[in-house]
Amino acid sequence: MNETRAHVVVIGAGITGLATAHRLLNPLDGSAPGVRVTLIESSSQIGGKIRTSSFAGIGGVDEGPDSYLARVPAAGRLAREVGLAASMTNPTNAHASVMHGGLHRIPDGLMMGVPTGAMSLARSGLMTWRGKIRAALEPILPASGDHHDSVGNFVRQRFGREVHELLVDPLIGGIYAADTTNLSLAAVPQLADLTPGRSVLLTARRRRVTTNTPGPVFETPRSGLGALTTALADSIRRRGGDILTETTVTGIHRFGRSYRVETTTSSCDSDYVIVASPAAVSSLFLRTLSSELADMLAPTEHASVVMVTLRVTGTDLTRFDGMSGYLVPKPDQKRVTAASFGSNKWAHWNPGDGSMIMRVSLGRDGAPTHDLVHEWDDDRLVRQVVDEMRDHTGVDITPVEHRITRWENSFPQYRPGHIERVATMEAILMAEAPGVRLVGASMRGIGVASCISQAESVSAAVLTTVAGIGAVRD
Repeated sequence: MNETRAHVVVIGAGITGLATAHRLLNPLDGSAPGVRVTLIESSSQIGGKIRTSSFAGIGGVDEGPDSYLARVPAAGRLAREVGLAASMTNPTNAHASVMHGGLHRIPDGLMMGVPTGAMSLARSGLMTWRGKIRAALEPILPASGDHHDSVGNFVRQRFGREVHELLVDPLIGGIYAADTTNLSLAAVPQLADLTPGRSVLLTARRRRVTTNTPGPVFETPRSGLGALTTALADSIRRRGGDILTETTVTGIHRFGRSYRVETTTSSCDSDYVIVASPAAVSSLFLRTLSSELADMLAPTEHASVVMVTLRVTGTDLTRFDGMSGYLVPKPDQKRVTAASFGSNKWAHWNPGDGSMIMRVSLGRDGAPTHDLVHEWDDDRLVRQVVDEMRDHTGVDITPVEHRITRWENSFPQYRPGHIERVATMEAILMAEAPGVRLVGASMRGIGVASCISQAESVSAAVLTTVAGIGAVRD
């Protein structure tokens, strides 16, 4: 290895795979890369769930996530490292609401929907007085019983049904497209971090005080998150990395310390393989390496979501001034789960002619199988959105442009016990194929920032191993 650099194959060119390949070739310590990298993607496009396109005359309107957490160091550092510093922007000061018998501003002082104080709930019209009193009792309750690693069970035990249904489930369920009763608490680290100690509210208050650094919560390039994935691909190629698209991996075989990655077009030998593709897809080609691992990955469930992007007109759009959008709790849901008033949220998304860009989400985990909105045609989806938003807000909107993005089976669901299963899979690989690693949204966190953090961790681990082996061989 002192004569030929180690070869790392990264499978999947979503944000995790791109960030992993970039970081392998651009180590954080500024050292020369100790590896050469091949990034393999089955589709014709890179970026995975990050997709940006022109809409309503605006060059970059995202079809998937529209920002990342600015307070996660890895994400902001990466964006600036690939040359996007001058193009970064933050949301406006518009506020979000919850639709429950009308639009109610989300109370201040929440941490992933969990209250950090009782007064903000008391002033809100979102909850009943009974629900507010139940939530206020949390600091004097005894320690919780077994929540069975369920977000919903945990929150209901501590704060009661209304905090769960009207705050935590809409907020966290919107991020994960999940039913939080069937979502692993351990897989939501911001909440899991609140479990030590007797009172969750008091712990959340302390966490909020110690972690509440100044500055915006979210940021994004003005031209959309697609600018980040494009810049990452450019960086990879500049550093000598190869990116193969329309190339499907069909199997991985181990030969001693090396691995052969078979694809639909050819095969390549490598020293390490980093799998950053969705769990169900990964299970297909990992079966040649470990049937036990494949059997654990294959049953991973995914939720389907549809993003309806609209440019709308209407005589009462000013009623949305100061609002970034709203969430719809499950007791109030028909099909729409959330609506974002994009032109209010992002100043650069304003068409400038009095119209407004909106992004509306439909679909979630647990939706009836006979009601799969991603199978609906475009016209039906637009009609459904317009009708529901009129019922929610009392405002008649007229769509003049629309764009439909179907994210079928795109949101992995972290069932209770998920983190333990991931640890078991990692142990299987360490025993049977120590040069293969699993990362990505299916493993340890949904969201752009979480995926980038995973990419940095796995890249550092591989580079450390490469350096150690190289030193021994030298």
